[in-house]
Amino acid sequence: MPADRRPRVLSGAQPTADSYHLGNYFGAFRQWVELQDEFDAFYFIPDMHAITVEYSPTDLRERTYIAAAQMLAAGVDPARSALFVQSHVPEHAQLAWVLGGVTGFGEASRMTQFKDKSSKGGAESSSVGLFTYPILMAADILIYQADQVPVGEDQRQHLELARNLAQRFNHRFGETFKVPEAYIVKETAKIYDLQDPTVKMSGSAASHNGVVNLTDDRKKAAKKVKSAVTDSGDEVRFDEKEKPGVSNLLVIYSALTKRTIADIEREYVGQQYGAFKVALSELVADFVGPFGERTRELLDDRAELDRILKAGAEQARAVAAQTLELVYERSGFVRPT
Repeated sequence: MPADRRPRVLSGAQPTADSYHLGNYFGAFRQWVELQDEFDAFYFIPDMHAITVEYSPTDLRERTYIAAAQMLAAGVDPARSALFVQSHVPEHAQLAWVLGGVTGFGEASRMTQFKDKSSKGGAESSSVGLFTYPILMAADILIYQADQVPVGEDQRQHLELARNLAQRFNHRFGETFKVPEAYIVKETAKIYDLQDPTVKMSGSAASHNGVVNLTDDRKKAAKKVKSAVTDSGDEVRFDEKEKPGVSNLLVIYSALTKRTIADIEREYVGQQYGAFKVALSELVADFVGPFGERTRELLDDRAELDRILKAGAEQARAVAAQTLELVYERSGFVRPT
């Protein structure tokens, strides 16, 4: 790595829902904001990944703007990070094609996400794009010579593929790619569904009542918390096995206040669930209320969003184009004169 640059980090979040939720914020966005101080940060909206399953073009376009607005509302700073849309940087797709040439079919077949997503409708009805999704993800990472990539357990296999492809290409064609490392964040809050605390909070949940969206109004957010599933007994105590519902609420309370769970437990000794849930509902409402207002303000100025995304794409392409040119040269492509 040149001595004149900071280590580089890259991450993205798909625009597949009308809003991100509390789990996205505490599991990803809050870390993104903190990483801006330490890293040369590239954050993107993977709209090309979003078309690997059935989708609505109208929804995708609107959700891409919503994603950008919510990332900005979360604290991603265009002055300190490149914030851009994946399809605005064609080098992602160009590199993915080259990487496809060094990826084994069996290797791609072992990716668990394809197995999971194709299991619903069967492999025959799944797109080739869904199958090659991990190769495009590898290109997303390698095109920026990223040093570290924040990943959850569900994406760790994809990062391993990116590492393997980088090493394989380097071995065959000469040192070209930085081999990325997983960025292990200090403990992050894992937020579970309020109605089913055995599964992670997800925008694709069957019931929206268990998902607190970052654009929920104060009243709706508070109602969801007050209606959250709790457990037998009435003691506010963290025990993921015996009391998953209350434990999940304690994690959310801790994440919002940055207080330890033990400290919160002490505050509610001798109090029942009702008082605890009312207090938490107010905390959640106080968080998502202003967040939603900021998001809507940003969405009201599409020209400014376009300006930010264009500037981010230009910053991203300045790096991506250099990597692609090197890859093309190493691959033996005749370069235009």
